[in-house]
Amino acid sequence: MTTQNLLIELFVEELPPKVLQKLGDAFSGVLFEQLKVQGLTAANSVVTAYASPRRLAAHITAVSALAADKAVQQKLMPVTVGLDASGNATPALLKKLQALGAGPEAVAQLKRAPDGKAEALFYDSIVQGASLTDGLQKALSEAIAKLPIPKVMSYQLETDCELPGWSSVNFVRPAHSLVALHGSTVVPVKALGLTAGNRTQGHRFEAKVSPVVLANADVYAETLANDGAVIASYEGRSREMIRQLRAKAKQCNAALEVERGMQALTETEAEEVLLENALVQEVTALVERPNVLVCEFEKQFLDVPQECLILTMKANQKYFPLLDAAGKLTHQFLVVSNITPDDASAVVGGNERVVRPRLADAKFFFDQDRKKTLASRVDGLAKVVYHNKLGTQGERTDRVRAITKGIAALLRSAKSEAAMNAEIKALAFLSTFERDIDTAAQLAKTDLLTDMVGEFPELQGIMGGYYARHDGLGEDVAQAIEDHYKPRFAGDELPRNTVGVVVALADKLETLVGMFGIGNLPTGDKDPFALRRHALGVVRMLSEANLDVALDALIAQAIPAFGDKITDPAAALSSFIYDRLSVGLREQGYSAQEVEAVLALRPQRLSDVAKRLAAVRAFAALPEAPALAAANKRIGNVLKKAGEVDANVNTALFIEDAEQALYAVMQKLLPESEAQFNAGDYTASLQTLATLRSPVDAFFDDVMVNAEEKDLRLNRQGLLKSLHLAMNRVADLSCLVA
Repeated sequence: MTTQNLLIELFVEELPPKVLQKLGDAFSGVLFEQLKVQGLTAANSVVTAYASPRRLAAHITAVSALAADKAVQQKLMPVTVGLDASGNATPALLKKLQALGAGPEAVAQLKRAPDGKAEALFYDSIVQGASLTDGLQKALSEAIAKLPIPKVMSYQLETDCELPGWSSVNFVRPAHSLVALHGSTVVPVKALGLTAGNRTQGHRFEAKVSPVVLANADVYAETLANDGAVIASYEGRSREMIRQLRAKAKQCNAALEVERGMQALTETEAEEVLLENALVQEVTALVERPNVLVCEFEKQFLDVPQECLILTMKANQKYFPLLDAAGKLTHQFLVVSNITPDDASAVVGGNERVVRPRLADAKFFFDQDRKKTLASRVDGLAKVVYHNKLGTQGERTDRVRAITKGIAALLRSAKSEAAMNAEIKALAFLSTFERDIDTAAQLAKTDLLTDMVGEFPELQGIMGGYYARHDGLGEDVAQAIEDHYKPRFAGDELPRNTVGVVVALADKLETLVGMFGIGNLPTGDKDPFALRRHALGVVRMLSEANLDVALDALIAQAIPAFGDKITDPAAALSSFIYDRLSVGLREQGYSAQEVEAVLALRPQRLSDVAKRLAAVRAFAALPEAPALAAANKRIGNVLKKAGEVDANVNTALFIEDAEQALYAVMQKLLPESEAQFNAGDYTASLQTLATLRSPVDAFFDDVMVNAEEKDLRLNRQGLLKSLHLAMNRVADLSCLVA
């Protein structure tokens, strides 16, 4: 059967930009699937989605005008219901056949086949394939019904309806025309009060002709581009916009702010990342043919923190800021226009005029905020409600301060003078360090009361850092205030100094302990307080900042700060953090067995989890590993059944050569392995134990552990307990058993 390509376009008023790509993909996807289900597409059919501010379209290759007939077998009813004792059709069977369009003569053609425990009657028939008109009508109705529309509009129809001016339809935006072309033939389908044709509209202002007539399905994109001044493809429009943005940035000897941090990527890789950028996607959905223009603002505005200017330009105006070689904001920015006039000066001037009040507001907020110190705003936090069960931001600040003191005490007790890392040795035991921590913790939330953060909540923390520098609080305190929300997301950098790490850790612990303490836990995909992200932040800081602090001790010291506001959440919170750590480690490429082996021991110092995992991976690659892991599991089972077992061993009770040999090897290897473990060389510690394979195998072959004599039994169990403790210092090796 011959096939032709199919085009469907729904021309509407401007669609919501933030969901345009999703609407386009959903429209084309459902259309294709529905046609496929009806047998109207071929195995090699391909669907191409189109989406612009005023249209949703789909191009599907190899679509048939008529689907092939299909042989269908239908189960009718059990034989005992359909046939009487003489084998004649019952009234129920005849009625069922009549409903299917068959007469009594079809009874002889029915098939009997087992159906569960009984026999059933089946009817074979040929179902005529759907025509493209009927199939497309059904597919189009389904595609429109299943669009992920955030909010529908209701509007009245003027033509092709029962009551012109009164009949109404519901859709995301009013629809004005429908195109349905199979090759060059119009498919007479209807939707939203529209009848399909071969005409659409191009650019609202710059189309060469109106309407745009489509000769056939395959010239859609080309005809719209040439006659309608529209780039119909969402991705094509986005790539063209990126190309122009880069060209204009280069012309200005600057770099796009949206490409910040992509220096390590190739130009092609960076383009793929940009295609997923929220601003790029939104602007792509606002224009039908992008035209990038260079605009400027007065250099005096550069005295305002660049984060404020960048945010207002991007969030409010959808502009693209430019950075110089040092990463500083320039006074030039890029605008993506939907029109391409011969003289663009009016467009440029209009955008420059529009952005000026925005920047002036930012400058005003910045100047006004600096008239009050952060310290003078502390009392105001008592008037800001944080949570109805946990009190105000002022109470929250007091808790964070108390938790930072507890963390500092843990750091102090965890580090001996010899083992102290360089930064802690230089700072942690100095009063200035603890004073900086307390100051940063006290002032971290005060920028919530500033005009700038009130206007741009995304700048909380960042503005606190600027205002702290203005107040002369020192760079450590300023950076700590700025960084105390970090890491904000996966892959975000950690706070830049130890003061910041301690304050950020305390801030996240306060949130976690408080929310778990009042039973406000994340469920499914709902996590309104971002507790999963906070837990990952705690994990990253403990792991990557090399804080030698036990996790459970960290949680325990935070709980008293809440008084009687919460119930003890220590156990649940600890498990939650380990669960998040497990997920993160598997995402990093560690196997489920490796992660389970290490986390089964609940290692308290998360900074050495990576070393433990590396040791487990190296151990698992050894030829002795499977046998030792299996033996470890066997030992664990023996000890579990035995109950409480003393690890002491009496050599005078040894009878078998195998137990004497195992003990002798253990006496030699276990101290060596323990020394390596204590030195932090987990890989060497496990590899030392790998040589135990032969004596362990011989022990289980030749020795009856659960001997009838109690002394022998307890002694052998004690020997295994000593071995089990030594083998599971780094990880629970039994988890490696497949």
